[in-house]
Formats: sequence, C-alpha cells, structure tokens
Amino acid sequence: MTEKIIVKHKYLKYVSQNILAMIGISAYIIADTFFIAKSQGGSGITALNLVLPVYSLIYAIGAMIGVGSAIRFTIFNKIDKDKSDTLFFHALCCTLIISLIFISIGILCPDKILYLLGADKKIAEIGTGYLRIVLIFSPCFMWNHVCNAFTRNDGQPSLSMTATLSSTIFNIVMDYILMFPFNMGMEGAALATALSPIVGVLICCTHLFSKKSNIKFCICPPSLKKLIWTCQLGISSFVSEISSGVTTAAFNVVILGLTGNIGVAAYGVVANTALVAVSVFNGISQGAQPLLSDYYGKKDLQSLKTVIKLTLITSSFFAVIIVLYVYITASYITKIFNSEGNKLLTTYAVTGLRIYFTGFIFAGFNIVGSGILSAIEKAKGAFITSISRGVIAILACTFTLPFILGMTGVWLAFPAAELITLIILLLIIKREKNNIIYI
Repeated sequence: MTEKIIVKHKYLKYVSQNILAMIGISAYIIADTFFIAKSQGGSGITALNLVLPVYSLIYAIGAMIGVGSAIRFTIFNKIDKDKSDTLFFHALCCTLIISLIFISIGILCPDKILYLLGADKKIAEIGTGYLRIVLIFSPCFMWNHVCNAFTRNDGQPSLSMTATLSSTIFNIVMDYILMFPFNMGMEGAALATALSPIVGVLICCTHLFSKKSNIKFCICPPSLKKLIWTCQLGISSFVSEISSGVTTAAFNVVILGLTGNIGVAAYGVVANTALVAVSVFNGISQGAQPLLSDYYGKKDLQSLKTVIKLTLITSSFFAVIIVLYVYITASYITKIFNSEGNKLLTTYAVTGLRIYFTGFIFAGFNIVGSGILSAIEKAKGAFITSISRGVIAILACTFTLPFILGMTGVWLAFPAAELITLIILLLIIKREKNNIIYI
C-alpha cells in the first residue's frame, strides 16, 4: 500500500472507533434522561438539566488534563522518555487533587449548588441526591478520561472504544435496575452513572499495566508548572466539554425567566439530544488527534495534510446528516422524553430541535478545527476558538437574542454563536496556513 492509503486506513480506524466511543459516553446521559422522564416526568428532566453544567465541568477538567497529557506523551515519547514517563501518574494525581473540591461540595452543600443554578424548592428536592452522588464520584469520571486518552494515544483505539461502550452498557442496565426494580429514583440513576466509569478504567488498565504498554507509572510530585504545560494542549477539549455546561446554565437562567420549568424541560430534550451530536464531532477530533500529533512530531507534513483534509470532510458529512435527521424526526425525538404528553413541552422542544441543530453546520468545523490546532501545538489558536464557541460568543448571543425574539432567540443563540466562532477560526487558519496547516 502507498503511504497515503496507509494514512487513510489508520484515520478510518481511529476516527470510527472514537466516534462510537464518544457516542457511548453521551448515551448514558440519554439513558438517564429517558429513565428519569419515565420515573419523574418533566420535573425530573428539569432537575437533570440543572445538574448537567456541574457534570460538564467535572468531565471537562478530566478531558483537559487527560487529553493534554496524552498529546504531550505522544509528542515526547520518542524525544524525551524521562519527561513522557511521568505524565500518566501526574495526570491521575492532579485530577484526584482537583476532585477533592467537588467531593467536599457533594458532602456539604449540593442543594445550594442547585439553588444557585436556578432550582426552586421542588426541583432541588428531586435533584439534590443525584448531584451529591455525581460530585462524590468525580475522581472516577476524571480518571476514566485520563486512562482512555492514554490508552488511545498508545495505539489502542479499539480497547479505548471497548472501555467506553462497556461503561455505557453497564450504565444503561444499572439505570433500569436501580430506578425501577430497586425503586431508587434519581439517586439510582446517579449511582449507575457514577459507577460506570470504573468499568472503563478497569478495562483500560488491562493495557496500561501490561508489558505491551509504552506508558510508565512513574511516581512524581504534582507540579503546577507541568499541569499548566499539559493543559495548554487540552484546553480545546476542556472548552468543547464545558461549552455544553455553560450553554445549559445560561439557557436555563434565560428560559426560567421566559417560560418557567416547562421551557427548561423542553430545553433538556434539546440539550441532551445535542450531546449526541457533539459527541460525534468530539469523536472525529479526538480520533484524529493521535495521528496529527504523531505526524507533526515526525515532521511528516504530507501525512499531516492528508489527515487534516479527511477530518474536515468527515465533519462536513456528519454535520449535514445530523441536521437533516433531527429536522425530520424532531417530533419523534421529543415524544421519547415526553412521557406525560405535555403539549406545550412538545411545541417548545420540536421548534427548538429544528432551529438549534442548524448550528451544527458550523459547530462541526469549530470542534474539529480547535482539535487540529491543539494536536499540532497551536494552543493559542485552539484556545481562542474554543473560548469563543464555549463561553464568549454563546453567552453574548444567549443574553441578547432571547430578549429580542423570545424563545426563538433562545434556539437561535447556538447557531449564531457557532457562526461567529467559525469566522474567527477561518481567520486563525489563514494566519497559520503558511506555518504548518495546509488545507
């Protein structure tokens, strides 16, 4: 086979398996939403939607440290073994230290976090137990991300996918068992979600601590300097993950003021469906990342160019498919989560799905674009792109458009923010084109 065909074969293997893995991660949020809707109705979906920003923050920190450390490992594994050998333990250590903050909040005051996020007394009573369990198990979520990223970057994308899908299957099965036969309600859903990453970690460890592994468990003291150094290349992953949480929190505040809990429940349907779409593009980005970093480290610019083109083509294809599918099936998607048959919730959710999802035409490019920049050590460009779509542009649109267009403005905020970010990304690419990116 020619070198180009070999590159395409590797790309297909890594990206296809990572798309499946990332969909698997989002699937247990969907499973939670479905079972909670059956058990608790619209109030349960509202409570879950208020908890999601916290979950996104935990997940984003794990992604930033895990992916950033794994990228540094890939680049430095053949250049500086002493430096690369400490990265795995250091990532585990730092995530544990950070998770102590979440554990403390989970033990002492999870209800106060819910009130801060906009819950009333009824919603806080439903969601407090769920949030407490998620916070206490935060190290498991973070370690799962670290182990998964290192396993994937050490040439084991199949095992990484297996770990993620096994976690998802475990979560879905335990969701049903704990919520219905055991009648544990929201706490049962939280416990199923909290235990599932342990399955993923254990599966990844079959490689990480095997003789085939290039990853060493070298004990070293935690270093703020090293943490910042690794996180620089994980910032786009952080913002990709946290953006859903920031968006959800901002939308919740605005929607509560416009339509109350029914509007938030409708947004819960939209947001949780959107997680699947985001997972597809994160799968493309994270699947391509080990190849991009490897070819960049070897200075193999021709292969680098091939992977970048394939990444952009793949994201374009999925963007079109996702937007068309959701537009056609919006009413069916809503019906799955609307167990009470609330007509107002249906009206809001169907309209929201169709408008909101047009943003993925732009979001696909933004997610994979920031991932490409991170993989080739263009941390500044990745950060600007990620912070625009994840924080600045989305908040600006969320707090302006709804006051002009009402709920239509809420749904338009996401497409508008992604379009603004795409313009910024294209300007960055134009600036970098003569340096390393050949598109």
